[in-house]
Amino acid sequence: MRYISELHEGDSLSDIYLCKFRQQLTTRNGKAYLNVILMDKTGTLDAKIWEPNSSAISDFDVLDYIYVFGEVTSYQGALQASVKRVKKAQDGEYIPADYLPTSPYDIEEMYQKLKAVIDTVKNPHLHLLLTKMLIEDKEVVEKFKSFSAAKTVHHSFVGGLLQHTLAVVRLCKFYTKAYPALNHDLLIAAAILHDVGKTREFTPFPQNDYTDAGQLLGHIVMGSEMIGKAAHEIPDFPEKLLRELQHCILAHHGEYEFGSPKKPALMEAVALNFADNTDAKMEIMTELFAPLTVEKKDAWLGYNRLFETNVRKTGEW
Repeated sequence: MRYISELHEGDSLSDIYLCKFRQQLTTRNGKAYLNVILMDKTGTLDAKIWEPNSSAISDFDVLDYIYVFGEVTSYQGALQASVKRVKKAQDGEYIPADYLPTSPYDIEEMYQKLKAVIDTVKNPHLHLLLTKMLIEDKEVVEKFKSFSAAKTVHHSFVGGLLQHTLAVVRLCKFYTKAYPALNHDLLIAAAILHDVGKTREFTPFPQNDYTDAGQLLGHIVMGSEMIGKAAHEIPDFPEKLLRELQHCILAHHGEYEFGSPKKPALMEAVALNFADNTDAKMEIMTELFAPLTVEKKDAWLGYNRLFETNVRKTGEW
């Protein structure tokens, strides 16, 4: 198959893609059309079906695998598909793994690394909490291993949550060595659990969309609630320690404008915020540069709203 990342303006489309989203809309002239988002493991493509009632458009729904025939166009600087014909694909005509973006790292190996990090937390209460939530709770474990770390911005692939968490942990490990005033066990526990609420904020792939609770509460609040519930099931878990851990979770986005319920008031919360932000930003850059061709590797990519500047990859010297 030809992956979405390989498409260019003017190309013809004649392949199977996963329908991630479908919505019937109306033009200004009152004409009905379908807005569709096509997906494979390399990304998504906005598509328009201007003649939805045509006999060439077979019936299909969200999460169906569909043969798509049409052409690749461009609209406001982004690629878009103009679809002329659609046919629902049958089992055996596609390989599901081709349609789910996945971490470049082995998921089971990453999980074993996470368990090894948990063993470095010597505080008995924090160690028991981590074991209870991310080893013994099989439902949370499976979601933690397979869910993304975001819907679109960074690590939005199978295993993304686990990959991001390990990267944040590595940075926090470095911080504890560079700044001995940091409480190692508190910071590492907070790093491991900072995004645990995303196991309730998002739906599984291929949807990878917000749940109702995710929309109404968000992963930060839900993560704090999950930690509080698990801690209260552990006899004699210190309330002061729980408050400090929950504060790190509630403050890890750093600023109110970034959805943080609290601003960091503990040194460990400050370190966690920096580690989380660093990995998110570096992954965004990594994903921006990954699909660049040799011809475009030194090209400016245009204004990026997240960095608020025009960006490009470092040139060769």
